[in-house]
Amino acid sequence: MATEPSATERATPRDTGPSGNGLGDPVLSDIGTALFHLRRVWAGPDLMKHIRAQTSGGPDGRPLQISNLMVVNAVSALTAMGDDANGGAAFEVTVGAVAERLEVDPSTASRLVGHAIDAGLVSRRPSPVDARRANLGLTEAGRRVKRVADRFRRAYLDELMAGWPDEERATFARLLTRFADAAVRVPMDPDGIGRIFEEAGAE
Repeated sequence: MATEPSATERATPRDTGPSGNGLGDPVLSDIGTALFHLRRVWAGPDLMKHIRAQTSGGPDGRPLQISNLMVVNAVSALTAMGDDANGGAAFEVTVGAVAERLEVDPSTASRLVGHAIDAGLVSRRPSPVDARRANLGLTEAGRRVKRVADRFRRAYLDELMAGWPDEERATFARLLTRFADAAVRVPMDPDGIGRIFEEAGAE
């Protein structure tokens, strides 16, 4: 017995390929639709406004920004990576390393790091190796923010995946990690949107 299509399926036409000949991969269409929905849910203006309202009291009284959390996570991850690589020995986390971790240019990373320092989440000490560099670390406030953010994220994901068997969770984690790694290696062409309209106008 045929089942009625979901609201998403009714509202979203299947990809029929560049020539509209029905040869598009419906699985890829479903993936694209799911990613679009995630972006709308997690990057919507209402959510961003709510987050800013909830984080209006930083350690120094300044509003916290999502970029602060990005820097906190980057500094924490780089510190952990350095500790592992050096057997627990001291490891320097530079602005350049943060830029690579966040995949932004050095000037943007410097600005974001500066904001996190102003918010009292990140400390900056002179490098004993190169006086021109800064050695970054988390303050106690930064470590608290990291702990709370990790706890919140785990609880949220656990809620989303309630009822999923352990095997499905593990498979999803493996495939999503593989997908994310591929997206990092081959980022979306920023000129793609323009070409969409150019090709559509030429048809």
